[in-house]
Amino acid sequence: MSISSPNLHTLPGAETQPNRLPPANLEAEQALLAAVLANNHAFERVSEYLLPEHFADPAHARIFAACRTLIDRGQQASAITLRNVFDQDGDLADVGGAEYLAQLQASYITIDVRHYGRLIYDLYLRRELIELGEVIVNEAFRHDLEISALDQVEEAEQKLYYLSEQGQIEGGLQPFRSGLAEAIEAAEAAYKRDTTLVGVTSGFDDLDEYLGGLHRSDLLILAGRPSMGKTALATNIAVNAARSRRVRTNEDGYEVEEPEVVAFFSLEMSAEQLASRIIAEAADVRSDLMRKGQLNEEDMRRVLDVHRELERLPLYIDDTPGITVAAMRSRARRLKRQVGLSMIVVDYLQLLQPPAGMRSDNRVQEVSEITRNLKIVAKELNVPVLALSQLSRQVENRDDKRPQLADLRESGSIEQDADVVMFIYREEYYLDRERPGQRLNETEEKYQERLDRHSERLDKARNKAEVLIAKQRHGPIGAVTLHFNPERVRFSNLAEDDRLPEAH
Repeated sequence: MSISSPNLHTLPGAETQPNRLPPANLEAEQALLAAVLANNHAFERVSEYLLPEHFADPAHARIFAACRTLIDRGQQASAITLRNVFDQDGDLADVGGAEYLAQLQASYITIDVRHYGRLIYDLYLRRELIELGEVIVNEAFRHDLEISALDQVEEAEQKLYYLSEQGQIEGGLQPFRSGLAEAIEAAEAAYKRDTTLVGVTSGFDDLDEYLGGLHRSDLLILAGRPSMGKTALATNIAVNAARSRRVRTNEDGYEVEEPEVVAFFSLEMSAEQLASRIIAEAADVRSDLMRKGQLNEEDMRRVLDVHRELERLPLYIDDTPGITVAAMRSRARRLKRQVGLSMIVVDYLQLLQPPAGMRSDNRVQEVSEITRNLKIVAKELNVPVLALSQLSRQVENRDDKRPQLADLRESGSIEQDADVVMFIYREEYYLDRERPGQRLNETEEKYQERLDRHSERLDKARNKAEVLIAKQRHGPIGAVTLHFNPERVRFSNLAEDDRLPEAH
């Protein structure tokens, strides 16, 4: 089918190479429009993803937009009704007049509308890719000292990523039996396991019991005020995960063990600082003494032994400051392709840079965009992403210092995007700094009673940390108690008789 179509302008970029026109298929556009005009039900098969701007011919874009408007109103879209629409806004000539509309509808032949819609959409993406390529080339030729080459690479990668996201048109509704089969398969696998662990282990028994492990495709937020031990707990979890192994069934049907590969993006500490902390935690020595060279012979022997063990761990550290989510995603994807990937840790969320070209004065909006992209990374790479986050100072203004969801700093959509939100709270930290003073007109006896109660609370809280699970999309909320060694800055499982009661 071929109908002469007016007003087909040369697309951007065609001027540079007159012998190469941007990819387009006008006959496919005409055939799809004819099918819609002949039977409006054809529109439903492509309306989920196909938009007017996806058509190469501006006239066809105008017609498709008018069809959508009429159909959305529950009216019939045909050559006759479209003529009335264009008569009213005076633009009938722009789409070829009434004669072109009649020719379109009369030229209808039976086609696979979905196939033609995907073809039109694919050609649109190709034109966008060509235009994006020209922009990348032109930006690379510019010598803008304020934008480095790496910034340009990250910006180009981000734009390509968004373009690839637009290209996902195969989703949509599916029969319930599809999801049912996957759910039963997962339930059978869980039933056959000896433990309740479903995802990657955190290395902490009570935490794994509550969460079932760190689930693939989940975004987990670990937040706390300064000095609560966020980085220490994250490094403990990362090392515990890297030390563990998972069992999977290979193509031949045999069960094989594979290591859990962990990617740690440290935006606050250097790789050397992080490695020193991990060595000190594993060797059970004070990191400050190790840095000063003040370890005794026995401690130094343990450090060397631990080093030999740790260097074999599948733990990868990236300490690039101010990295963007796009760059992080690219490096994690490369690691997964080369050696595999089981988990990503980000320390910490607020130090990630917003996507190149999307910086604004609204920090909440920037952080919201970052968390949304982190969740996309978790789903795309099918790994848990554990991101650390700061808390606002309003925690310090309350009598009860236990954090709440509203305390998430620059929260925006952190709470909405996250599958799990956890807080670290150490009552010992606050009690140490809040020794009661004697009140005016208070007797010495009353003061001593308050002082004794305070000392009793401090003794009970000594070397303990609460991990408050404030949100869990697929499980209960509550609290688990861990042992915390402030000198070693190290978390470990708590002995049964030392457990704190449930969080208030």
